[in-house]
Amino acid sequence: MPAPDGSPGDRVPIAVSVALCTRNGAEFVGAQVESILGQSLRPAEIVLSDDGSTDDTVEIVRRIVEAHAEAHGNAVALTVVVNPEPLGVTGNFESAMRVCANDLIALCDQDDVWREDRLERAAGEFARRPELLLLHSDARIVDRDGVPSGIGLFVTLGVSEEERRAIHDGDGFAVYIRRNLATGATTMVRRRLLDLALDFPREWVHDEWLAIVAAALGGADLVDDTLIDYRQHGANAIGATALTVRRRFAKLAEPRTARNARLLENSRILVDRLGALAVPVPGSVLALAAGKVVHETFRSSLARSRPLRVVPIARALRRGDYARFGGGAQDAVRDLVQPAS
Repeated sequence: MPAPDGSPGDRVPIAVSVALCTRNGAEFVGAQVESILGQSLRPAEIVLSDDGSTDDTVEIVRRIVEAHAEAHGNAVALTVVVNPEPLGVTGNFESAMRVCANDLIALCDQDDVWREDRLERAAGEFARRPELLLLHSDARIVDRDGVPSGIGLFVTLGVSEEERRAIHDGDGFAVYIRRNLATGATTMVRRRLLDLALDFPREWVHDEWLAIVAAALGGADLVDDTLIDYRQHGANAIGATALTVRRRFAKLAEPRTARNARLLENSRILVDRLGALAVPVPGSVLALAAGKVVHETFRSSLARSRPLRVVPIARALRRGDYARFGGGAQDAVRDLVQPAS
C-alpha cells in the first residue's frame, strides 16, 4: 500500500475493475487503454460499455488488450457490453458498473490518459481506510493533442481550501450539496456505495450522484494530486471549462425557469432516496437535504418581475441560505437578474 508520504510503496493486494464508457471514441480511446494497461497496479478487468458507437471504438479496445496480453503474457480480462440503444452518459456508466466484478471500481472516460500510479494511489487509500466509499482527484487539463494547459481541474472548478478541508474532515455533504466537485474520470468507488446508490436517477449525473450519496454517509474524499490527464477537445460529453468574465455575464442572461425546476426536482429526489437508504443517514445530513428543498422551492417561486424579487432574495442572502445551499452571492445575483423564461 502507499507509504505515508503518498508514494506507491508496496503493491496493493486489492482487485480493481475499470468501468470504461465509450461512444464514437476511436480518436483517443487507444491512448486511454494503453495507460490503463500500463498501470503500476494492474487492473483485474476492464468492463467496456459502448453507447452505440458507429466507428471502430470497440475493435480498437479489443485489439490493444489482446496485443498487450500477447506481449506481456498477463491478460487483463475484457468484458464488452454494447447498448442496443444509447443510454446517455449516466445510463452508460450504470451499465458498465453493474457488470464490474471487483470491490473497487475506477470510472474511466474514453479520451483521457492516466498517470501510471492512478490505480495504485487510489486503491491504497481504500485499503488503508475501510470507511472510504468514494475518492476523486485533481487532474491536469490538456488539449486534444495532450499538451498541458498549465492549469489543474480543481483550479478550473475553483475548489477552495475551505472546501478541501471540509471534505478531508468527513463533512463533504455540506460541500457537495452546494455544487459537485467530483469528476467521474478521476473517481474510484467501493462496490458497497454502488449497491446503495443504484439505480442512478436520470435527473442526476452519475458522478455527482455517487459523490453526494458517499458524502451523506461520511465516506467521500479527494486527492490533491493530478492523477490523470483530462483531455479537452471540444466534443467532451462533460468537460471542464473555466468561467471567464464574459461567460459569467452570458449566464446571467440565460432563462432561469427550467434550471431552477431541475435543481428543485434533484433536491427532492435526494431527500427521498436518502430516506430510503438501507443504512442510517445522520440526522444533520437529512436536515441539510430538506433545507435544500426549501431553498430551491423558494428560488423556483420567485416572481417573474425582477423588482419584486429584490426583498425576498436579500432576506435569503442575509439568512445564509444562498451560501449554505448554493453559490452564495453569485446565485443571488443570478436569481435577481435572470429572465424568468
